[in-house]
Formats: sequence, structure tokens, C-alpha cells
Amino acid sequence: MMEPQNEPQLPPVSPNGLYFNSSAVSLVILAVLETEQPIKIPPHQLVSLLDTHLLSLHPRFSSVIVTGRDGEKRWKRVGVNLKDHIKTAVFPQGKSPEYYEGCFNDYLSEISAEQLPVTRPLWEIHLVKYPTPNAAGNVIFKIHHAIGDGYSLMAALLSCFKRSDDPSLPLTLPSHRIRKLSSSSDDRAAVSRVLAAVLSTASDLWLNFSKTRFLEDDLSPIRSGDPTIGLRPISAATVTFSLDEIKQIKSQLGMTVNDVITGAVFLGTRLYMHGVDPGSDGADTTALVLLNTRMLRSYNSIEEMVKQETNSPWGNHFSFLHVTIPKLTTSTAATSNDSDDALEFVRAASAIIQKKRHSLAVPLTAKLLHLYRKLKGSEAAAGYVYRVMKSTSMLITNMIGPVEKMSMADHHIKGIYFLVSGNPQNVQTTIVSYMGELRVSVAAEKGFIDPNTFKSCVETAFRLIRKSACTASH
Repeated sequence: MMEPQNEPQLPPVSPNGLYFNSSAVSLVILAVLETEQPIKIPPHQLVSLLDTHLLSLHPRFSSVIVTGRDGEKRWKRVGVNLKDHIKTAVFPQGKSPEYYEGCFNDYLSEISAEQLPVTRPLWEIHLVKYPTPNAAGNVIFKIHHAIGDGYSLMAALLSCFKRSDDPSLPLTLPSHRIRKLSSSSDDRAAVSRVLAAVLSTASDLWLNFSKTRFLEDDLSPIRSGDPTIGLRPISAATVTFSLDEIKQIKSQLGMTVNDVITGAVFLGTRLYMHGVDPGSDGADTTALVLLNTRMLRSYNSIEEMVKQETNSPWGNHFSFLHVTIPKLTTSTAATSNDSDDALEFVRAASAIIQKKRHSLAVPLTAKLLHLYRKLKGSEAAAGYVYRVMKSTSMLITNMIGPVEKMSMADHHIKGIYFLVSGNPQNVQTTIVSYMGELRVSVAAEKGFIDPNTFKSCVETAFRLIRKSACTASH
């Protein structure tokens, strides 16, 4: 769409928004909310709720992307017919929850591959009013990544939803402590930390560059190398872990919550690969981790995020980091009961992540990418992002959700998870916390990877890690 000649200057699409809405990459976020009660919101009430709570949140929910007179992509406000954005799934009547679970999975797979119409704002809400074994109904928010990243969209959800126990109180997020460097008068220790940071940063920046030019992961049961992956439907499966149990394990092993859950995902990935092809145990496999660069401890209000000067702006503020997935030992690959080797694997993964914590590659990569865009243009920068993603085997991203149960229009939300479609990897894992639990979603190219088998491997990995933690504490 072109901007009319007499149109005043329109707000530009952010650089990261351009990368994820280009000819190279087009990413869409699918947030699934599972309801406790059957969905019985009258159409006029839902329209009123969206008009009051969603369209007023941020102009991008009522804007389309146009090409400005200067050739730049910009946001243009338009009239919104909310009925065009509300979709209701239609399945056969009178079937069992298990039958509807299959219908829901097929529906989710189908809409994951459908492009959002560019002639209207880039979001939709899908209502699935059929019970599954997990929920009485499902609400799917389908939102293009150009509108905002996970941080922005979670903030939007928190603004729309209320606490189920007391709507007058705000939803809160899990508290966490910021890890502090231990103070030391030893200059050699300080120099050692600085040197480690420099070396780690240089290594990460070189790996990022290499992944766009000549270095790619090996082909494996989780990487086909097909360049058309992002256009294909995905299928998904999820598993839930207790945050209290994860915290207990991390205390027993002297690690972080992130180390434990990432170790489970990485080990589960290797177990899946071995199960499909034992010859892939030695395959070079890398996870691309998308990180929020705001470096904040919590979500700010929408009012704070839309201010011109704020440390938590709306939009896409991310960078990416390559994390090498450790290889399996022979005994871990051969059995599902070797907790000692599982512990060794998790510690190897933790050591890799620990080095990344000292690296400045995340903020530097974001700055270098923006510099590249200024020199080469947005499409060239989007191509760079595409090559970075395509050269890796899997995508990992996460969000923090509220501690309390939330509800909207008297519909209580019992569970939440999210997926990303359009990324040029065969498999992704997304992680979100909600009500003291951690929901891990596995979304994979339909027909290439079985997400349920992959999920089972992650569960097996977590069981091995839990067993090793119990052994280590005695």
C-alpha cells in the first residue's frame, strides 16, 4: 500500500518490525489462552471489549503498513471493522473432547500458515468453543510480530485481563533477584572477568557473522535445511512443569532456573534426535535464542510504554544469541535411566550459558544490525536476520506471565502458551510462566517432526535431571 500524497508524515515502522515483516521473514505470534468455562461471550459484547480494551491500547492495533513518499514503511491509522478480526472455528457437533483436541490442533496448524491480510490491521482473534481434554474452550490471539514483540504483547494482555480473585487488584509477575558480582579486592580476578567478557563477546560476534556467511548447522532429524520452511504449517504440543519443583532442582544442583529448563530442552532435543537417527548424536546443533534487550525486571503499563522517553518502549526490542547444544554421551543416548550422564550434560549446557552471560554480544548485535540496516537498507538487514535464523536448528524464546489467575468477561484462564510461525527453522520451543507453572511448547514443521514425541523426550530429560538432583543432594 502506498501513502497518499497529501497524507501528513506517518510514524515509521521500527527497524526490528521491518525485519519481521519483509520478503525474507514474516513472523506471527499465536497466543493460546485456555478457558475454564465454555466460551459464551455474545458477539456484541466481544466487539465492545475489543474496542474498549484493545484498540485503545496502542495505535498499531488500528493501523496498516504503507509505503511512505520517502519509500519507507510507515503506520497509517484506518477504520477498523472488528467483526473482520473475529473468527469462530466451526467443527462437527456432539463429539468427544478427544475428537475436538484433534480438530483444534488441525485448526491451529492451519491458521499458523495463513498470512494476515495486509489491507487491515495485522491481528485476529480466533474463538474455539469446543471442549478439549485441557480446556472448556480456547481463545487464540494471532498478532503479527511487526506490531510488537512478546514483551509488548504480554503487556497488552495484562492490560486487557483482570485478576480472577479480585479484579480491583493488578496482576503481578514472579519476583526474581538480580545476580550480583561478588566484590573482591583481587585485581587479577577483576582482570580475569573482563578478559572473559572480551573473549566471550568476540567469540559470539564471530559466530553470529559466520552463521550468515559460511557456517551452518548439520542436517539432522530436527533440521532439513529446506529454505521454504517458514511458509509451511506447524503442529504443536505442550508440557507443564512446576516452578517450585524447578527451583528445588536448581538449588540442589547450584544452578539457575534458566539452566534447569534450558538443560531439559537441550537434553530432550538430543534424545529426540537419537531416537530418530542414532547417527545424529555428533551433529553440530545450535539453538538461536531471541532475547528482550530492554533488560527490565517487570512489565510496565501501556501508558508508560507509549511515552516518547521511556526505558520500556512498545515495539520490537530484541537481539539473538547462538547457543551450542552439547552432544550426548554414549550411555545417555543409549538409555533413559542414566541420571549421572544427564547431570553431566546439563552442567555442560550450564557452562555454555554461563559464558554467554559474560558476553556483550546481545546489545552489540542489536546495534550492529541497526548499523547494517542504515548502510544496506531494511531488506538487506532482514535478509541478514533470515540467514542467521536459517543456519541454526531451533528457535527458543520465553515470556514471563502473571502469578495470579486472570480472566476476561467472566472467563477464567486456566492456561496459556504461545507459538511463533514463519521462522525458517523446523522446530521451536517457547516458554511462558503462569500461576506458578512453566509451560513449554514445542512447535514443529508438520510432517517432518512429531511434536508429541519431542515433548515426551523433554519430559524424559526433565525426569533424568530431577533424579540427578535428588542423587546429588544426598
